Amino acid sequence: MKYQIIFATGNAGKMREIREIMKDTGMEILSMKEAGIDPDIVEDGTTFEENAYIKAKAVAQAVRARTAAEGGGSRECDTIVLADDSGLEIDYLNKEPGIYSARYLGEDTPYSVKNRSLIDRLDGVPDEKRTARFVCAIAAVMPDGEMFATRGVIEGRIGYEEKGGNGFGFDPIFYVPEYGCTTAQLSEEQKNRISHRGKALEAMKEQLKKRIS
Repeated sequence: MKYQIIFATGNAGKMREIREIMKDTGMEILSMKEAGIDPDIVEDGTTFEENAYIKAKAVAQAVRARTAAEGGGSRECDTIVLADDSGLEIDYLNKEPGIYSARYLGEDTPYSVKNRSLIDRLDGVPDEKRTARFVCAIAAVMPDGEMFATRGVIEGRIGYEEKGGNGFGFDPIFYVPEYGCTTAQLSEEQKNRISHRGKALEAMKEQLKKRIS
């Protein structure tokens, strides 16, 4: 049996990272839009894992409903649904914006504005108190209904200005001391190797191999 992955996101930057990291699985990887699925999802969980599960289950239900509407029958491939929830935790701000990272100051607010706001809120705060981390939880719903999740974390601190154009979101203000730059200044290969999403996806790949090999 062949498998395809539908990833519960519409973020183009995120899909580029996902496809690059998951390319060696040999599976087709589709976004929700590419799969023609657009369920109404209310992310009301209290943790990254809970929100990832909410999204994955909603998309999996939409996939099952469509399959049933099409009459079921034999299929060329089974669908694995993956969904992530990720965010930035800043220790000095009581781990804000956390699970509300995407909605910080409003979903449609440009990240340049969001980043400026966070830098301003840390005005006068010294390096040692600017510690932060990116967290990513990825939930999977297998064709048989089994569910599990993986998590990845990268530690760093908040910079004093935006730097770099290779990333998206909060990347330009997330400084990684070991590399002496922000995650937006890393090459795509470097970022995929050390990022929270990269770590969570690598762990997910290992879990999938165990289940479909």
